[in-house]
Amino acid sequence: MKPIARVIIIGWDGAGNFVTSANTPHLDRLVRMGTFDFNAQTAMPTISAQCWGSLLHGVAPDKHGLTNEAASSHAYPDDSPYPSIFRVVREAYPDAVLAAFSAWSPINDGIIEPSIGVHKVSMKDRDLSLAAAAYIREHPELKLMYVQLDWPDSAGHRHGYNTPEQLRAIEEADEHTGFILDALEQTGLLDDSMLILVSDHGGGGADPRDHGSDHPMDKTIFWGCVGPSIERGASLQGTMTITDTAAVVVRALGIEAPASWEAMLPEGLFAKYPGLATL
Repeated sequence: MKPIARVIIIGWDGAGNFVTSANTPHLDRLVRMGTFDFNAQTAMPTISAQCWGSLLHGVAPDKHGLTNEAASSHAYPDDSPYPSIFRVVREAYPDAVLAAFSAWSPINDGIIEPSIGVHKVSMKDRDLSLAAAAYIREHPELKLMYVQLDWPDSAGHRHGYNTPEQLRAIEEADEHTGFILDALEQTGLLDDSMLILVSDHGGGGADPRDHGSDHPMDKTIFWGCVGPSIERGASLQGTMTITDTAAVVVRALGIEAPASWEAMLPEGLFAKYPGLATL
């Protein structure tokens, strides 16, 4: 069994768990390869900065303090007591190659710390995914990559969530994810990479074209993990939350999670490989 050499997170903004109603061949392939939860829960309020902030910083919004307005107006402090996964990996591996490709620029500008040497790219979804794929080919030593695709959320706001139009946008996100998977396979990196596929929130609960409430349509997301040491089709014990993603990332890379984090490692994800689950 190869050790996990790198972690790649691919986020589909606004996709909730509506992916189960879309034609997503790349996601379906990953589901067969790993462990997925289509009833995972995101943070409250169910808004992008709060939710992606919880994934990246391992704590709830009342601690990381991120909002769409805050992320759009100023940088996240380098010395916050709630470091991002990027800062934790940087401190453990000073020379690591770290990259964030985000279609929604406030993630790069205001959620990930500015001074820790993360390669950041912001552009529209298709170009972004092609750029991420090119970066993988050019940097096989990559340690951590985060990719955020925005079109499913844009389509939800425009046409309504879990509508035919939004499902087509989710299918585009799947196509764009395929560019990244192709790069990993063509460079021989897929076998020792952990992939995490996740959405930040859904929508259409309290408002057909919006999100932010605690309605299940807003709060329920898909979350999945594929890679060495990961159980296939495991039944995760307890409720998987978006915040717990941070704990999965650092444990996969052999790093102790910060004491300030609330993120918990899901029981059952590494069940057959207890040596990895206890540092």
